[in-house]
Amino acid sequence: MPGERLTHQDRRTIAAGLAAGLTYSDIARGLQRPASTVTREIIRNGGPAGYRADQAHQATKRRAQRRTSTPSTSSPAPPAAATYGRAAEAMHDFRERFAALLGGTGLPPMMSRVLACLYATDTGSLTSAELVQQLQVSPASISKAVGYLEKQELIRRERDPRRRRERYVIDEDVWYQALLASARVNAELADTAEQGAKVLGATTPGGARLQDVSQFLGHVNHDIVHSANHWRQIYCRRTADR
Repeated sequence: MPGERLTHQDRRTIAAGLAAGLTYSDIARGLQRPASTVTREIIRNGGPAGYRADQAHQATKRRAQRRTSTPSTSSPAPPAAATYGRAAEAMHDFRERFAALLGGTGLPPMMSRVLACLYATDTGSLTSAELVQQLQVSPASISKAVGYLEKQELIRRERDPRRRRERYVIDEDVWYQALLASARVNAELADTAEQGAKVLGATTPGGARLQDVSQFLGHVNHDIVHSANHWRQIYCRRTADR
């Protein structure tokens, strides 16, 4: 049984367990399934607060249909996975699970799926057509997603001179760049809170609250950026050594 796919009744049991406040491990034991199976099922289908058995079952059926479709125009062929002996289904499940986790940070669903695809690609870059093929969505959806990710400095675009096409690239230090972008926002929030404290008056309850917010964001932001720069230097040295 542990190796079989989850049934509709299994998913109803998971939903009931979540509603009863059970842990993922408790639910898994009741189903006689690995805890990782239950965790993956919940994360990829809305998380603990948004999990719905019927919707999760239908979504799984749709994913299975996409993976087993035969026309060459719609079935993605993962050459990189084949090169390294990777299972296409396992790669697909990983991308979906990673995308769900990225979504938990506040990233919109389609943007999360595009970013997960780029992370799971050995080259770290894909064209719009390749993203359309892998994700089975419209070119317009990809265009909107990459535009958003570019603004967040999570990806960049490069011109492929051989094919005269643009490729979307994930930088090796993308998390560093993303953290700095977030730090800039936090710095602006800290400055604005400080200005608000002056407007309300530092001795008033509202002004004191805003002053506390400004100091908290300022100090935490400084520590985060300092730590990020430190680890980036270590990473660069490791990369140079390799």
